[in-house]
Amino acid sequence: MKPEIPKHLKDDKGRTLFAPGAGANRIIRLFKTEQIFARSLTFADVVVLIGLTVIIYIGVRLALNAPAEVKGPSISLSKRVLPWYASFSVARMLGAYILSVLFSLIYGRLAAYNRRAEQVLLPLLDVLQSVPILSFLPVVLLGLAAILPVRIAAEAASIVLIFTSQAWNLTFAWYQSLTTIPKELQEASSVFQMNGWMRFRYLELPFAALSLLWNSMMSWAGGWFFLMAAEIFTVGKRDFRLPGLGAYLQEAANKGDVNAIIWGLSTLILVIVALDQLVWRPLLAWADRFKLEMVESENPPTSWFYNLLRSSIITKWISQAFWKPLGEWIDARFTHHASVEGAPAPREDSPSWFLYLLAAVGGTALAYGAYRAGAMLINVPLLQWGQIAIGALATLLRVAAALSVALAWTVPIGVAIGSNPRLAAKVQPVVQVAASVPATALFPVFLLALVHLPAGLNIAAVLLMLTGTQWYLLFNIIAGASAIPQDLKYTASLMRLSGWGYWRILNLPALFPYIITGAITASGGAWNASIVAEHVSFGGRTLYTTGIGALIARATATGDYPLLLASTLAMIFAVVLINRLLWRRLYRVAEARYRME
Repeated sequence: MKPEIPKHLKDDKGRTLFAPGAGANRIIRLFKTEQIFARSLTFADVVVLIGLTVIIYIGVRLALNAPAEVKGPSISLSKRVLPWYASFSVARMLGAYILSVLFSLIYGRLAAYNRRAEQVLLPLLDVLQSVPILSFLPVVLLGLAAILPVRIAAEAASIVLIFTSQAWNLTFAWYQSLTTIPKELQEASSVFQMNGWMRFRYLELPFAALSLLWNSMMSWAGGWFFLMAAEIFTVGKRDFRLPGLGAYLQEAANKGDVNAIIWGLSTLILVIVALDQLVWRPLLAWADRFKLEMVESENPPTSWFYNLLRSSIITKWISQAFWKPLGEWIDARFTHHASVEGAPAPREDSPSWFLYLLAAVGGTALAYGAYRAGAMLINVPLLQWGQIAIGALATLLRVAAALSVALAWTVPIGVAIGSNPRLAAKVQPVVQVAASVPATALFPVFLLALVHLPAGLNIAAVLLMLTGTQWYLLFNIIAGASAIPQDLKYTASLMRLSGWGYWRILNLPALFPYIITGAITASGGAWNASIVAEHVSFGGRTLYTTGIGALIARATATGDYPLLLASTLAMIFAVVLINRLLWRRLYRVAEARYRME
């Protein structure tokens, strides 16, 4: 017998949830309805762009003082070295991930709770995530090589470069979670007089747990994707390389050693599956307790390793003897030293004379750096500026094509995986492996198959961009679908929603913030991937197509720093402009209209 729909279904505030005879469009929005229009480009954006230009210029000047010739260690293709290489790569990934988490927690919180800081930090984050990793690499690596021993500089640069492929989506996810915490929970934290630490531990971190976990998996996948670039890098006669899986795969691809490529990819897949089963699946099973819902999920995520740890006496003893006392000590220490306060509010204190002095010094440095960078840009011929403009437009079209294809398949597949924990348990390891396999190792194979077709190189470039784009969307959509409360699903079933009505009333509004978060990072990922997609060298051959990524790759390989600076700034400007005019407006709409109340 079908349940009878009540004449007027109201919530505890008297809002009508359903009125029969009016159709599904009478269901109240489960989210806020007022719209906030995002601001356009401001003076803060200009300052940020000038500041980044100065930083890149300083790095270029340091790079000019780097050793003229550098020889890295030889990379062995023996199977025996793979365990060691895997451990080196995992250590670099872990170091970069720890830095990414610390950066994201601090940066995202400042942007979410301080309106003045937000006006600078958000455009700065747009700029940072738009800077291509291979433009970072020569500046960071050669700059460090000028002041540090080459091996230490290479290790530090590798970690920093992996950090740039991991941090931005974590920061966006953390910021999105903080800005969409329901007001009822914020008010409850004020009623219980939670200080900053207690609010962070018992409200903010649990609310963001699922999103942070899925984006952490995406961060690791992004790190694996660019591992080859971070472990082997050549500028003219300077050969920087580090022993690791990325270097092994790059060396095997350069030599055309298919057997070594298979062994390297097999080792990488084994590492990814081990991390999935021993780290990510247990964390997802543990974090399911933080899902915001009134009804328990029918099929919560499970993990055999998590169940094993829970049933272990040794694990319980370690928890009771070490982790619990440590947590209590941290709580007591932070609670004692932190003042009791309500929800964070923007600081409106008047700037002190020291801040004015600091701003004056910083402004002077920015002006001088901008002048010197401008002097370098003047050396770029007018013809190259035209090539940069045409290349940026060509890359934009490829990015749009890759993003459209990614959205077309990730939304339905992501919802199917995220709303079905049993399916997620089976599919997640496969997705993790697919997202983490460096497509650059397999790209020459696809290129050889497509290069003889009409527009074959363009098709191949879009496919490689797709591999650097789709996973950001998929992981965010899975996180959004898995975070939909079970009681809302029951309500939708009670109202007999199905098909497009179910998607329009429940799925799309609930997923909208996650889709926008994924799209912002996916767009940046596609622009980054253009560098390796539009300019390919293997087996003694170099193939390239028109695009801003190809110009950056060419400038990097030849050491043409004026062209590198100009093309990098052009890519940054294009990505930031798109973010501010499109994605940031949609982000504001997501904050205003689609936050659960």
